[in-house]
Amino acid sequence: MPVFLTDVKGDLSGISQPGEENPKVAQRAESVGQQWSPTASPTEFYSLGGQGKGVPVRATVTSFGPTLLSKVLGLNATQESSLGLVFHYADSHGLALLDLKDLREVIVHLTSPEGKDELAEIGGLSKQTAGVILRELTTFANQGAEVFFGEPEFDTTDLLRTTEDGKGIVSCLELSEVQQQPRLFSTFLMWLLADLFQDLPEVGDADKPRLVFFFDEAHLLFEDASKEFLSSIEQTVRLIRSKGVGIFFVTQSPKDIPSDILAQLGNRVQHALRAFTPDDAKALKSAVRTYPKSAYDLEQLLTQLATGEAVVTVLSETGDHPVAWTRMRAPQSLMQPASPEAIDAIVSASPLLATYGEAVDRESAYELLRGRLEAVHDEPEPSDGGTDRAEEPNERRRDEDRKDAPRRTHEEEDGGGFLGSVMENPAVRSMMRSAGSALGREITRSLFGTSRRRR
Repeated sequence: MPVFLTDVKGDLSGISQPGEENPKVAQRAESVGQQWSPTASPTEFYSLGGQGKGVPVRATVTSFGPTLLSKVLGLNATQESSLGLVFHYADSHGLALLDLKDLREVIVHLTSPEGKDELAEIGGLSKQTAGVILRELTTFANQGAEVFFGEPEFDTTDLLRTTEDGKGIVSCLELSEVQQQPRLFSTFLMWLLADLFQDLPEVGDADKPRLVFFFDEAHLLFEDASKEFLSSIEQTVRLIRSKGVGIFFVTQSPKDIPSDILAQLGNRVQHALRAFTPDDAKALKSAVRTYPKSAYDLEQLLTQLATGEAVVTVLSETGDHPVAWTRMRAPQSLMQPASPEAIDAIVSASPLLATYGEAVDRESAYELLRGRLEAVHDEPEPSDGGTDRAEEPNERRRDEDRKDAPRRTHEEEDGGGFLGSVMENPAVRSMMRSAGSALGREITRSLFGTSRRRR
């Protein structure tokens, strides 16, 4: 089945290469009755905004939404609410927020003399709060975040791909280049999950998931999160199972996951916990209390687990959670990073590179508001006879349009000519999807304020 995982340290790329036999691998395979053979998993490498090796993953600011963006910017509840009003204004006025400069331009417009009346209409947004948001956006952009937002926007259904023989593709998001921005990449992962949640159809009680999503460094998502944000995560985790998506939160300790969210997770794989300090011992006792009753002395067992061993619990058909001391199968892929040449070869051969490889900057809120301001400043003074002179070029254009009509009709019959070739361009199709989603965007924002794309 398809799998999505993140590679923060750059050491998971070996999953794309066949493994190498050694005595430890042979011993483990024999002990668990495994017929071992070196096997590579079909893998697609991604990178946030093209930072690192992989197909670039971008999101438009509109799609990302005010809730997730507030989390990235570290805004408080009042500022988050105010940012939501800015998005509401942009949505209702047809101003596409594709990248950060679009959002900055909308805020600058609303706090300018030209936009003061519109600012008063939406209410609840003070100039002081707008100034704080603007400063945070500027700082965020100066940290290199501009490249993560824009078009072509990533279509999360590409994570569900399989090979021709039905094997699920491992989608590996390389994060080693952005590991110094943990709040950004953890929130970006939540955007991927939220986008899957709102766009995938219900599948009911399927035999197996359509996608298994491993959310690495999960504790970063919950740090300083508001109650509303945590509530949205809880609802997403609870409901996305019916969309055929399984989620694993990967973290150092179960206490990193809020209890309400932990209660929604049916399966658990716990590797060894060490108790070197009083705080470690307290964390160990807390972890043991989260397990159902079993025949194991878990407080002792969890400190004695060896490499490749774990305590596993799963939700059974009867609703209970049996506990099992488990030994993992020997890895069949390479247990070290793949070579840069191997990764480059996989990325270069990706069919998705043609769609997402090059960033596109089309007309959006920034250009529209700048154009409106320039039009106001450049508007000529009315003069006598101006109407007659203005009508003359309009008449000329209508005559030219009538002359060109047969030629345009002929091009359409031939398959669209230049226009047809342009519309076949994957980047243009991505832009059209984003543009089409503007209609009705206000009523299709999800739990996180992310907008729904029309497929």
